[in-house]
Amino acid sequence: MSIKIVRQGYNYTIEYFGRYTRTAEPGLQIIVPFFYRVGRKVNMMEQVLDIPGQEIITKDNAMISTDGVVFFQVLDAAKAAYEVSDLYVAILNLVTTNLRTVMGAMDLDETLSKRDEINARLLAVVDDATTPWGIKITRVEVKDIRPPTDIVDAMARQMKAEREKRASILEAEGARASEILHAEGQKQGQILQAEGRREAAFKDAEAREREAEAEAKATQLVSDAIAGGDAQAINYFIAQDYVKTIEAFARSPNAKTILFPVEATQLIGTLGGIGELAREAFGGDKADGGQAIAGRPPRSGS
Repeated sequence: MSIKIVRQGYNYTIEYFGRYTRTAEPGLQIIVPFFYRVGRKVNMMEQVLDIPGQEIITKDNAMISTDGVVFFQVLDAAKAAYEVSDLYVAILNLVTTNLRTVMGAMDLDETLSKRDEINARLLAVVDDATTPWGIKITRVEVKDIRPPTDIVDAMARQMKAEREKRASILEAEGARASEILHAEGQKQGQILQAEGRREAAFKDAEAREREAEAEAKATQLVSDAIAGGDAQAINYFIAQDYVKTIEAFARSPNAKTILFPVEATQLIGTLGGIGELAREAFGGDKADGGQAIAGRPPRSGS
């Protein structure tokens, strides 16, 4: 009767004729029988207490069902044994009433999306209220929140409509971006085409300028030759028009057979006169150059 063994994780309160005197720690304890006795065996380990499901009306008058758990640990065995009549019932009722208070001050959407805030507020309130009992509330967790079936259906429809709205917005933004890129591409292509046409126009103008300069130079040479008394220089203009006329006949889509009212030797003679003119235009002293241009030996006479 005088030897008591306190198990690990427990503390015993020792009473002297019903009055608390001390707390027995884990291990071997010796007490005087008849005068001293063990009063309460207090569990000092962290414990879990289930909060049963209950109906709560939120701030926007929505009825929800919820439950949770409480984690606590006794720090002072004497206070836990003598400051409260039934520790577990007291903690359960305290958490239940504060859960109604906290969740009742919130909207339905807040209760569903702000569980961490609910847990933190419950922990602060309950821990402060249980401090005189010698216990520490380590955690309060809301396990489940169940809205009514009609509200769940409405939330599902709302979520579906919101997702369809976002999908439509994304699709419209994609189409808009595609149109912008397409327009930018067409704009860039038109700019490049305009630059190409401008460059081609510059090249064509330059070619026509070179051609005009060559034609002017040739005309000047022929005119100089005519002014010098060479009558064959006139054949240059005649042969030029003659060749252009024949070319026009040859390109006619309806012409299959062409009859010339002149003899072929006349055209050859005219072309020969052009050769003589070219040889004389480049200078009588450049006989070799004249041969290369006219395509025949130089004349023996003037």
